[in-house]
Amino acid sequence: MASSTPPADAATALPRFDRTGSDATQGAPIDPGDWSEGAVHRGRLRVRTLVALRWLVLGGQILLLAAAGLGFGFRAPYAICFGIVGAGAWLNLLTAVASPGQRVFGDLEAAGHLSFDILQLAALAFVTGGAANPFILILIAPVTLAAATLPIRPVLALAALAALAGLTLGFVSLPLPEAAGMTAVIPPGYRLAASVALIVGIALTAGYVRQAAVESARMALALDVTQAVLAREQRLSALGALAAAAAHELGTPLATISIVAKELGREAPTAAVKDDADLLVSQAERCREILRRLTQKPAAASDAVHERLSLRQLVQEVIEPHAAASGEVRVEAIVTGAPGMKTPDVRRMAEITHAFTTFVENAVDFAKSEVLVSARFDAETISMEVRDDGPGFAPDILAKLGEPYVTSRPGAEGSRTGHIGMGLGFFISKTLLERTGALVTFQNGRPGAIVAARWPRSMIEADGG
Repeated sequence: MASSTPPADAATALPRFDRTGSDATQGAPIDPGDWSEGAVHRGRLRVRTLVALRWLVLGGQILLLAAAGLGFGFRAPYAICFGIVGAGAWLNLLTAVASPGQRVFGDLEAAGHLSFDILQLAALAFVTGGAANPFILILIAPVTLAAATLPIRPVLALAALAALAGLTLGFVSLPLPEAAGMTAVIPPGYRLAASVALIVGIALTAGYVRQAAVESARMALALDVTQAVLAREQRLSALGALAAAAAHELGTPLATISIVAKELGREAPTAAVKDDADLLVSQAERCREILRRLTQKPAAASDAVHERLSLRQLVQEVIEPHAAASGEVRVEAIVTGAPGMKTPDVRRMAEITHAFTTFVENAVDFAKSEVLVSARFDAETISMEVRDDGPGFAPDILAKLGEPYVTSRPGAEGSRTGHIGMGLGFFISKTLLERTGALVTFQNGRPGAIVAARWPRSMIEADGG
């Protein structure tokens, strides 16, 4: 068990969400790159967001200029300063009026707007002292916003533009505003150091924000896939209950049809009528046989019964898809409990079945000869464990296993199927189990890998179990 894949059982017919090449929710082909950093940031900056942030910056610029001129009496080219601020306000007003607030900018359009913001901030810094003005640090803001919302290429372009502007302001600018009787001497070395500090600040801040945004977006995508898996499992579970109820309800009318058809056959006036009656009898029997096969499943004839099963039945359901089809690998199950305690009944939950079927499939894929699925119970807890005799989890991913996009299958080395996953299977399974109140752990045994989940009995035990 060295990676993560969802179950491949035909009976459950679940989509392979951790495989590249198919859309998990729409069934349309996708490019494997759609899970890349650029894809998860595509089209995330809304008009309303940019307009609101720009008004905030413009308001701050107006307050700073007013405080410098009226409060401290600094001499500066205020007409030019307010003209630069007015240009930003005009563009922002035009953007707000021309586009609905909910519209999402295209990548190039968003990069264009943020480029204007960088140039507007640089122009304002140019007429107020350049790199000697401590408020030059505000040039970091547009690049940070780009890092959180745009693909990597526009982010790099905007970072380069801001860095170039900051470096230029270290050498060329109007004098720093001064108050009456005050003279500021700014050595060139300080201006250059301030420019370098700005560039480093842009790189570090954008890098931190970028990494956080990437992880957040990838986690959101993975959780969306988890929701799709759970919804499909619940639909399949509901379908099983419906089929069982239908089998129970249709039994009586089919028996009536069979009896009436036999009577018609015995009293048929002609051979053709008798043949038709015999056909009705045979088709009714065929329907009853189909319904008998449905009722042979663990699902019973009523929802109340279908919603619970014994712990032994749960373990058997988990290993059933693999017990007969695993080939050279033996899949076994065992249920043990505290002395004198009855095996409990548990609530039927699609999350548990799907998650442990995933774990068993991975174990079969990497085991040498045996996979053991065990369940244990005592007065306080119920636990399940999947153990194989394969090579175990790779040490470099064991600590991160259960996070999205963590996989040790770059080339599917050592697996029987050769499946190359995207690292979503274990994440989906762990998330589903934790929703049921389980504590999920991954570890290496001697030999092999061990995946275990433990619940308080009250979380999964059926009422009266």
